[in-house]
Amino acid sequence: MKFLAITLIVHRPDPVTGVRKSTHERFREVLGNAVLAEELGFDGFGVGERHERPFISSSPPVVLGHIAALTRSIRLFTAVTTLSLLDPVRAYEDYATLDHLSGGRLELIIGKGNGTAQRELFHVTPEDQWDRNAESYEVFRRLWRQDKVTARTRFRPELTDAEVWPRPYQQPVRVWHGSATSKQSVDLAARYGDPLFSANVTHPVEPYAELIRHYRERWEHYGHDPADIAIGAGTAGLYVARTSQQARETYRPVFESNLAFQRATGLPVVFETLEDFVERSSALIGSPQEVVEKVHRYHERFGHTVLHLHADADGLTDTEHRRSLELFQSEVAPVLRHGIPDPPFAWGPVRPESPVTGEPARV
Repeated sequence: MKFLAITLIVHRPDPVTGVRKSTHERFREVLGNAVLAEELGFDGFGVGERHERPFISSSPPVVLGHIAALTRSIRLFTAVTTLSLLDPVRAYEDYATLDHLSGGRLELIIGKGNGTAQRELFHVTPEDQWDRNAESYEVFRRLWRQDKVTARTRFRPELTDAEVWPRPYQQPVRVWHGSATSKQSVDLAARYGDPLFSANVTHPVEPYAELIRHYRERWEHYGHDPADIAIGAGTAGLYVARTSQQARETYRPVFESNLAFQRATGLPVVFETLEDFVERSSALIGSPQEVVEKVHRYHERFGHTVLHLHADADGLTDTEHRRSLELFQSEVAPVLRHGIPDPPFAWGPVRPESPVTGEPARV
């Protein structure tokens, strides 16, 4: 199993202390968390894309470009790239450039995005968002694979023998499809034989497990080998401590503050108590053994081989957050790596194979 640390770069007051860092401090915190993730042995670091309050993650290529300069080996993910809002040509240019600068460490998780404010900012409607997402991905995919592209498009100017530079480093970049609530994203992933990344954050396991079952069905419908399926899944929170009691006592103020925020802002409340949150959500809060057992329970439902964890402290102190990540990597991750397989592809730059040697070709 592989492990990612992911941030959406939420910029709001700390859930417990009420202190809000400056924008500059928040970005520096993200960079520090990325360096820490590589230091602790995480396999990837992800940056989300949002174009509305309270997020400041509107430019993942810029943030990931800086992280690429500060790190050496960790793979760099988007979480997610909102292709329904973007011009696929411009998105390709940004990410092909970033892929070269990072030495082929880029992986994309794409999705339509969510939120009324960012849809309105880009003049995208609920009725056309899925069609935009599919069209943008199809153009993006072809740009990454073809030197010249002709495309009859609805949502951007048509392309005729278009050449877009730079040409890619990875051939092609791996694209995961973010899945939260809709079968459209699942079907798009299955159609192209791409890996799926389940959000697995807001609700109990059942709706996410149902979408993953649908993905597997559609994967076979489109004629792909089931052995090639790769699935990732998110988590709703993380705090690992020596004992379950200690983990719950430390995390309780975080949960209660987040619950108050949900109620104050009119967000739907799914888990009314910390005990229910720990039991029925995907949050990993407990002792190392308790966390291992919970990941295995989810794996039985999902068959996932990649797991994302929160890169941010999210109301924990910096010391508590770091100790939790260290305990996860020292006592949880090794057990899960041993007991759950890796994705069915190499965890490194995607390069075409030489027809003679079978080794990655030089480009």
